[in-house]
Amino acid sequence: MRIILGSDHGGLRLKKEIKELLTELDIAYEDVGCDCEESVDYPDYAYPVAKKVAEGEFDLGILICGTGIGMSIAANKVKGIRCAVVTDEFSARMAREHNNANILALGERVVGPDLAKSIVRAWLGAEFQGNRHARRLEKISQLEGSLS
Repeated sequence: MRIILGSDHGGLRLKKEIKELLTELDIAYEDVGCDCEESVDYPDYAYPVAKKVAEGEFDLGILICGTGIGMSIAANKVKGIRCAVVTDEFSARMAREHNNANILALGERVVGPDLAKSIVRAWLGAEFQGNRHARRLEKISQLEGSLS
């Protein structure tokens, strides 16, 4: 499994914690930035993560900003991306099992490091259940690119 990570300045510290967890779990990852505490624009980091996941270069992505919301909105503009903002372990499992979320968005100002690590573990440990959920995801895919 290969994971791609990105954050803005508001998610920098939590991203460091998640990178340590991935190293501990022996999961390969790439970090596309940011690497500074100066204000940056989250779409500049959400897009490369989403693009590389959508193109299959990486299996999954993790995006971190202050709330996770901005990153998820930006990532979900990329066709084929299902990015979920998650604040608890149950939602993390459901994001994978029911929604096959291929990107996880976290908010550094919302969840602390210990909870974030538990969320990532739950998300990574879950598998898409298919069946009725696959039918629903197909309907979502049909909406992509639709203007009506």
